[in-house]
Amino acid sequence: MKKIMISILLLLSVSLQVLACDICGCGVGSSYIGILPEFNTKIFGVRYRYSSLLTHIGSDGVNTYLTSREHYRTAELWGGWNITKNLRVMVTVPYNFNERINQGITHTKNGIGDITLSGYYQLLNKRKTLNNNKLLIQSLWLGAGVKLPAGKYNPSDKESSNNNTNLFQLGTGSTDFNAHAMYDLRLQDAGINATASYKINTTNKYDYTYGNKLNLSTQVYYKFRILNKLMLAPNAGIQYETAQKDLDGKYRVDVSGGNILMGTAGIETAFSKISIGANWQTPLSQNLANGFAKAGNRIMVHMAVSL
Repeated sequence: MKKIMISILLLLSVSLQVLACDICGCGVGSSYIGILPEFNTKIFGVRYRYSSLLTHIGSDGVNTYLTSREHYRTAELWGGWNITKNLRVMVTVPYNFNERINQGITHTKNGIGDITLSGYYQLLNKRKTLNNNKLLIQSLWLGAGVKLPAGKYNPSDKESSNNNTNLFQLGTGSTDFNAHAMYDLRLQDAGINATASYKINTTNKYDYTYGNKLNLSTQVYYKFRILNKLMLAPNAGIQYETAQKDLDGKYRVDVSGGNILMGTAGIETAFSKISIGANWQTPLSQNLANGFAKAGNRIMVHMAVSL
């Protein structure tokens, strides 16, 4: 039966999507993609992500006529290929459905997002049988990636109103770079995962630079095996994201950057070559865009097939 290990924070966009170039996980590229099944050669999957954001919040958290509710939905195709035992490449192609509601008026923006390409090397892979005959497994992957500006960036959107957070975009318009580290420690069927991801954003042709972003997460899980055919792995943990301020030309954008701490809970299943998973995240504390924005809950579901 398949092993479970923590996978990458892509994209951002990777985001992990995706990650990410925006205010901590909402908008044009959340990097968090959750726990993926281990695979021997190739894997192909689809993933759906949802997040929400309340922007243009007034002083003391009071809603104003400018206050907007923004919804970000992303459907992604992704795949991975283990070229060798220790070398892996992955690609993510997102399609975004953005929605902004203000004073009963809804604005939408749909289209392809930024594509992420990543490579990973397994630096550590140890298995040891302890005196109680339990198996101890350690795994460490290091990776790097590039996010290509496939999604449309509209420079006029950041000027549509004063103090615009500039998140309502399909892409960043810039080529950005990611670095990842993934560690998994498992004793028999109980394990813990820890990941770290850092995203370096470059300046797009409109002289706008989204702030660099750090993403840290840890999760604990336990695998239940049913009739040696079906595996269920509930998991829970925390995730911390922090982003620097954006730059518009040489000027720092005050309504950008910030940090957020989230609690996460999910479940992964594996049967034969098919895996299905879901993850839910809720804010525990946050300080986004100097209090100008407030993130809501996030949801992610995925399905994958090992080839």
